[in-house]
Amino acid sequence: MDLMAAVELIQAPPSEHLARLSSALAEAIPHREIAQLTRNSSYASFKIIGEPRSRPGVAITATDVAALRSLVTSKGSWQGRAPMAGVDMPVLALASGIMGQAALLVLIRTEDTPVPEEHMRPAQALWELVTVYREGLRSEPLAALRAAAAARAVAIAELRDAHGAALTALLGVLRDRALNDAHARARSVDLAVSAVTELRSRVELDRVLMEERPGNAFERLAESLRQILRARGVRLDLGPPDAEDSTDRLLPADVTHTALAVVRATVHASLDDQGLGLGGDGEHRVHIGWHVSTDELRATVRDNGPGTLTRHTLDTRRVTELLAPLGGRLDVDAVPGWGTTVTFEIPLSSSSTPCQDPLAKLGARELEVLGQLARGRRNRDIAQTLHISESTVKFHVARIIGKLGVSTRGEAAALAHQWGAA
Repeated sequence: MDLMAAVELIQAPPSEHLARLSSALAEAIPHREIAQLTRNSSYASFKIIGEPRSRPGVAITATDVAALRSLVTSKGSWQGRAPMAGVDMPVLALASGIMGQAALLVLIRTEDTPVPEEHMRPAQALWELVTVYREGLRSEPLAALRAAAAARAVAIAELRDAHGAALTALLGVLRDRALNDAHARARSVDLAVSAVTELRSRVELDRVLMEERPGNAFERLAESLRQILRARGVRLDLGPPDAEDSTDRLLPADVTHTALAVVRATVHASLDDQGLGLGGDGEHRVHIGWHVSTDELRATVRDNGPGTLTRHTLDTRRVTELLAPLGGRLDVDAVPGWGTTVTFEIPLSSSSTPCQDPLAKLGARELEVLGQLARGRRNRDIAQTLHISESTVKFHVARIIGKLGVSTRGEAAALAHQWGAA
């Protein structure tokens, strides 16, 4: 584990980091499998490679690894025996606090002998190096959303597999003719209790991946920006959520991921802009504001640069592209010689989601009637065309007007033309 191992690790594509880590640590810390579990990573949130030693057909899961979080400090290590895929195994867990909630690297070891400190320190340093490097790559705006989707896909797949395994086990007991009713009932209860416990832990993991408190998100943002700005000699001023903000409210992960991504991208753009000169007292400064109301998450990035940052510059960093799916808005206020303030607003209510097709509320027959309305046809003509009674047409028209939230047939027809149903 020398400096060249670290260089080769960073030079490798992120998808190969886990395999490179395994090779770098193999001699000092022999292991059969190695797994990573990171929250809000720009890459695979849970990944495991190696030769499994568990029961055939039973693999170590993200839930197994997540159970080690409580044993490891936010930035430290733990070693001992822990259940992995239903089998107690010797493991070493390394935690990095760089990426928020204890990014874990877990080695399934081949022996119980404690790892000496002289091997633990470089292993911890390599894992810290990987997480710092990945945090830097997270400035790519779309990475966070891709990671969230991939992480939840894994969680859902594991939840489905656990549910199927529980049902299969219960059916096996119920079909076993060698068991009498009492034994079958007792075994079924044991299986059901174990399955419910497992399913609850997996559901909780899925919830953690999909929801986050705004205060926690801001802390992650602040920590990552400190890493970036400290090296550039830029002072970071923070305006965290106020006490009256909805700090205890759980926000959808795509909202917090988007907010963090656009703020990071804007900070990078601001650093490039500040490189052109300063406006003000000569000290580079960036201020980050964060406010959560009932209806929206509002973030601001304010600098004291030359005031030449433009919306086009942010577009080249795909900020507008990232905000669009959530109905987010941005405003750029640049004052030459004084600096720039960029404001982001991301709606939190589903009713604020843009481009939601209002016609999606209508049934197939209602869409047919609406199409006829858009052609300006009367109820009698519509009834003849669709081979239904005129009273039925009136019923459908009334429901269409109600569902679309309009007042007249003409307004309903206008929506049909707007959304391509005419």
